[in-house]
Amino acid sequence: MVWCFMELLGTPLWAWGAFGAIVVALLAFDLGVLHKEDREIGVRESLWLSAGYIAMACLFGAGVWWAFGAEHGIDFYTGFFVEKSLSLDNVFVISLIFGAFAIPRIYQHRVLFWGIMGVIVMRGTMIGVGAALIAKFHWILYFFGLFLVVTGIRMLFAKEQHDKKIEDHPLVKFLRRHIRISDRLHGHNFTVKLPDAKTGRVVWHATPLLLALILIEGADVVFAVDSVPAVFAITQDPFIVYTSNIFAILGLRALYFALAAIIHRFAYLKYALAAVLIFIGAKIFYAEFVEKVPALLSLGVTFGLLAVGVIVSMVKTRKEAA
Repeated sequence: MVWCFMELLGTPLWAWGAFGAIVVALLAFDLGVLHKEDREIGVRESLWLSAGYIAMACLFGAGVWWAFGAEHGIDFYTGFFVEKSLSLDNVFVISLIFGAFAIPRIYQHRVLFWGIMGVIVMRGTMIGVGAALIAKFHWILYFFGLFLVVTGIRMLFAKEQHDKKIEDHPLVKFLRRHIRISDRLHGHNFTVKLPDAKTGRVVWHATPLLLALILIEGADVVFAVDSVPAVFAITQDPFIVYTSNIFAILGLRALYFALAAIIHRFAYLKYALAAVLIFIGAKIFYAEFVEKVPALLSLGVTFGLLAVGVIVSMVKTRKEAA
C-alpha cells in the first residue's frame, strides 16, 4: 500500500482516489437509483438533490481541512463558492439551449448528466495544463491576475446579450454543415439510424438532444476561461482547484431545475461577481509585492460580496416575484 502515499501533482494518490470514489458514487446514485428512468424533475427534488451535493462538498472540504490543514480547507471552500457563483450564468445559457431545441424537461436531466462527464475531463485537462504552466512560468499568475481584474471591470459595464439566437451560433452552423442531424427528437437517444435524404441509405443521424449536449459542453469551456484562472488565483494546488470546480458544477447541474425559472432574479449578482474577480485578481499582486492575504480573510470577503449580491438581487426583484 506504499503506492497510496505516492504523489500526483503534489497530492497523495489516496486523496485523488477518495475524491474519484466519491464522485463516481454520487453519479451512480444519481443516475442508477434516483433517475433510472426518464422523468421530469420538480423544484422540490432539485433543491433536495442540490442540498445533498452541497453537503457532500462541505464534508469533503472538512476532510481536506483535517488531512492537509486549515489553509487548504479554506482555499477549497473559497474556490467552491467562487466557482458555483461564476457558473450561475451558465444556468441561463443552458435554459436558452434547451428552449431553442425544444428539449422536454423529461430528457433534460439526461443531457445534464452526460454533460458532467465531459466537464470532468475538460476541466481536468485545463487545470492540468494550467498547473504545469504556472510551475514552469510563475509570471503567468500575473497574467491571470490582470485578466481577472479586466474581466471584472468589463462585467461591471457589460450589457446583457442573451437575445442572440442559438441557431446563429458558429458551432451550430458548423455541426449542421458537417454531420447529419434529425429534425426531431427520438426519445432519449443522442443518435438514431435514419434514411439519408440524398441517397436513401440508412445511416446514423445526430438528434437535437446531441446538439444540445455539444453546445452545453462548449458553453462550459467558455465559462471555464473565467472560473479556472479565478480559482488558480486563490490557490495553485491543482487538487484544490480541480475538486472545488467539480463539486461546484455537480451541485449546480442538480440545482438547474429550481434555478432555471428564477435566474432572472439574480440580476444584480453580476456586480458582486465582478467585485469578487477584481478582488481575487488584485490579491495576486498584493501577495507578491506586499504580503500574502490570509485565507480566512479571502473567504470572508468573497462570501460577503456574494451574499450582498444575492440579497440585493432578491430585494430589488421582489415585485417581479410577486
